[in-house]
Amino acid sequence: MRSNDMEKQTISVDIGGTFTDIVIMQGNRIKKAFKIPTSVRAPADAVIEGIRLAGLDHIDEVIHATTIATNSILGQHNLELPRTALLTTNGFADVIEIGRQNRPSIYDLRFRKPVPIVMRKLRYEVDERIGPDGKVIRAVNPKALEKIVLDLNLRKIDAIAISFLHSYLNPRNEVLAGKILRKKFEHVSLSSEISAEPREFERTSTAVVNAALSPIMTDYLNKLSTSLSKLGCRQINMMSNSGGLMKLHEVISRPIKIIESGPTAGVIAANEFAKAIGDRNVISFDMGGTTAKASAIVANSIATTGEYEVGGSSNHGRMIKGTGYPVRTQFVDIAEVSAGGGTVIWKDDAGILNIGPQSAGSDPGPACYGLGGEQPTITDANLVLGYISRESPGRTIMLDKEKSIKSLSLLGDPVMVAEKAISLADLEMARAIRLVTYERGLDPRGFVLYAFGGAGPQHAARVAELLGSTEVIIPTTPAEFSAIGLVQADWKYEESMAYPSDLEADYARLTVKISQLGDDIAISLSADCRYKGQGTDLSVPVSSVSMAKIKEDFETLHSSTYGFTLQREVEISAIRVTGTRSREKPGFERMSAIKKESHTRKARESGKWHSLPVYSRDSLPSGVAVKGPAMIDEPGTTTLIPTGWSSTIGSHGEIRMVLHK
Repeated sequence: MRSNDMEKQTISVDIGGTFTDIVIMQGNRIKKAFKIPTSVRAPADAVIEGIRLAGLDHIDEVIHATTIATNSILGQHNLELPRTALLTTNGFADVIEIGRQNRPSIYDLRFRKPVPIVMRKLRYEVDERIGPDGKVIRAVNPKALEKIVLDLNLRKIDAIAISFLHSYLNPRNEVLAGKILRKKFEHVSLSSEISAEPREFERTSTAVVNAALSPIMTDYLNKLSTSLSKLGCRQINMMSNSGGLMKLHEVISRPIKIIESGPTAGVIAANEFAKAIGDRNVISFDMGGTTAKASAIVANSIATTGEYEVGGSSNHGRMIKGTGYPVRTQFVDIAEVSAGGGTVIWKDDAGILNIGPQSAGSDPGPACYGLGGEQPTITDANLVLGYISRESPGRTIMLDKEKSIKSLSLLGDPVMVAEKAISLADLEMARAIRLVTYERGLDPRGFVLYAFGGAGPQHAARVAELLGSTEVIIPTTPAEFSAIGLVQADWKYEESMAYPSDLEADYARLTVKISQLGDDIAISLSADCRYKGQGTDLSVPVSSVSMAKIKEDFETLHSSTYGFTLQREVEISAIRVTGTRSREKPGFERMSAIKKESHTRKARESGKWHSLPVYSRDSLPSGVAVKGPAMIDEPGTTTLIPTGWSSTIGSHGEIRMVLHK
């Protein structure tokens, strides 16, 4: 490595709902990893503060992931959406409200569909029409659009989405409308630019979400860029939903591309760590302060999906939708549930104990933080049961166990409530893993569970047992592991096209478009396929541009996913070309630390109190074995090794836990 490469300093920053994780890399070595509380009302402040704490003399690159887009849609932390308008084809103003009539809770009489992001009076119908063959039936009238522009100005609109019928086949009318509107408005999203794919509801929803996020992300990223420039930062890149890095200007124009950037980084890190130590089939399990995320990795290949519901809640089936706003773009296939360290424990009107979806976040946080929070959380339960130490992750203060006991006592006996809440959280997280395994035709018993996040290592072994899995890996630096995934990511470029008229020629056209972006770009192809008449697609990797081969691969995938095939024509709804350009990645070497002696801590195990041995992770050399029940403490988290489990420290510093049947 050249000397200037060895001195290159990169900072990765992952803003979560509770903590902001920061990793400092010099050359290809990770120097330091730490976390600070997320500044919920001014998230950029946490980034700047963390970089100042790093005390670097220069910064060559910042790689960033953030939850600000998701939180804006959810309306969290007083993040209100901008005033957004929609221009659509005459007669289609109510498409975003009608949706698909999905009802995720068919017996819940109180269920309410998500409130449309664009209110009815801000949806404008335009007298234009593109036919289903892509031909212009009626062109846009510029004078009519000028009248709409005047009304938009009077209503003080911040952002505009344009979604005309069949514009994915011919964007002419959208482009003309966009040209007129962009003379007066900065934030205009065209569905043909954002999601040039069929299905008018999903395409319109995608354009609307992108438009609504555009002013928020533009303001945030411009302020962040200015602040980082003052600190000497030369470049800012962002993690995308699909697992690759993006330039800042790409994110500003398409903020939907980073909605799930933080959870995606964790999956990247799990896969790279698995490659380093020789595991191929891996379940990425990330339990942080707000949610728990799971993704299945088969043969070191990360699965992606073409649609996601932002602002929605996970259900008891991946096919059950209707709680959020559909977004059509590439996402790493992740299931997310409301089970994090800050998840609130509560009782319903019938006196039944529940957890989530409410979270205490970082302010006021769990009761044990001592910042004014009074509601009990999963972190409070873990503290009372002895599964974590009083040393607070990311803070100089100590956790207050008495406050945890007081908050849990509001619901009953604090120990019994804590045990029940932990059990509910384990079940909820096991459900998330089932969504990305069983529902994809995968058996989790054949996978190694990679657990990380500040709360993951405490729950990992119990969650694995619920799934029938017998092996768990706790990677190095688990509390900041997602931020490590940011520096493990490659550049990624994506192009798609709906309803290809000439399969070979259209793939070639998209491939040339990506290849022009730089040298050494590896190209991969895929196709969104379905049986004719089906309402859902499956993404099929394309090894040969042949309809016969694509059909064969689709039917194999359909059989493994759903358990059956049909005697029906297979059609392609969209083709995709992805380009990947590799970056130099750091190794997973153990960071040096002060040696500490082992001690004991009173903890609950198998329904009884025990004095369990507690080891400092930094004091355990490779090859040493620890038999459960025991705990291994480290900055930011604790690994719980229950009865029946044993662990060994691997060559890369990983904790490999094995269940003895």
